[in-house]
Amino acid sequence: MSSADHRISQADRAEALRLTPVSRETGARLDRFVELLMDTQQHTNLIAPSTIPTIWTRHISDSLQLLPLAPTARTWIDLGSGAGFPGLIIACALTNEPGAIVHLVESVGKKANFLREAVRHIGAPAEVHAVRIEEFVKNFSARPDVVTARALAPLDKLLGLAAPLLNKGAQGLFLKGQHVEAELTEASKCWNIEAELVPSQTSPQSRVVVVRKIERRRSKR
Repeated sequence: MSSADHRISQADRAEALRLTPVSRETGARLDRFVELLMDTQQHTNLIAPSTIPTIWTRHISDSLQLLPLAPTARTWIDLGSGAGFPGLIIACALTNEPGAIVHLVESVGKKANFLREAVRHIGAPAEVHAVRIEEFVKNFSARPDVVTARALAPLDKLLGLAAPLLNKGAQGLFLKGQHVEAELTEASKCWNIEAELVPSQTSPQSRVVVVRKIERRRSKR
């Protein structure tokens, strides 16, 4: 056990698994992930220290809530994976699903290194791509089921990054905070968007933007 383990609230863990239930095996994988994250956090800052006491509800449950929105999806792409939210958490939950793969796209070296170690440590069906998002998207030839992102960029920019994947038929699941409606309004100036806002299970101010189709608006002359 690491010296940071005492900061992990078992009550917060229980609440997270109440909000987003998982199997016992998935729970055990998530425990191993949290332990590795806390060990790494002691020398490499991966998440805001203020969120550690609520890591289960703030980060893990927040990630798991995407799974019921795409229950049959098997090929996921997570843009800007950071410390593994939501992509690596989703991979933990999909470990025993045949054909499941989560592509974790993270260009920051220290974060990509952590993700590689976490994938190896947990045995989750994930592949780490330590490249810029634009490069990954340009070279990804398969048809993804879902593209995700969390705290990556304003929605108008995020749609620009994800557009080639969305145009292949992927569904977008983007975790957004309290300014999501303003972001959606701004994005609609550049994009025709077929989307809905799903209330977050972990924060009353947050939403999941479910994007089914986008088309860039033609500029007016």
